[in-house]
Amino acid sequence: MEIKTALCTGRPEDKRIDKEERCYALLDSLSLDYWRVDHDYADTIEACHEIEKVLGCNICKNLLLTNRQQTEVYLLLMPGDKPFKTKILSKQIGTARLSFATPEQMEKYLDITPGSVSVLGLMNDKSGAVHLNIDKDLLKDEYFGCHPCINSSTLKIKTSDVIEKLIPAMAHPITYVELPWEIEE
Repeated sequence: MEIKTALCTGRPEDKRIDKEERCYALLDSLSLDYWRVDHDYADTIEACHEIEKVLGCNICKNLLLTNRQQTEVYLLLMPGDKPFKTKILSKQIGTARLSFATPEQMEKYLDITPGSVSVLGLMNDKSGAVHLNIDKDLLKDEYFGCHPCINSSTLKIKTSDVIEKLIPAMAHPITYVELPWEIEE
């Protein structure tokens, strides 16, 4: 993993792809402080460990899921190093068994490609089709790490700003869940 920039404050000076530019525009319109690291494409939590060291915070795991009937879509934010079992979340939110969304669904609902799923993608869900679920353990960290809708940069934002300012600006209510650290097989 090549880290291309040191920890930078705010938006990049060079032009980026449209969906990334829209992320910076949203954060700036809300007057949020954020830090950025540019790097090679990082499409897994494992690939993000070096980035976390530079950012000084953990990058959350972002999963786009759908129910068995493919009628409901869910974005789950949880600690990156926490294991995940769909049946546990399904039971908590009262839905049919969940599976991972397809690349086409990622594009349709969040304008995001696999490996770039992020809470910031909710800005592209104008119809409010995606249900947001956040693991309560994510709230324990002072900072929140996520991609700006592309996995060649990663942002560090205050968790309180994400919960109190960013998510309300994107008009998505939060359902808090409690996922276990230990999963029985």
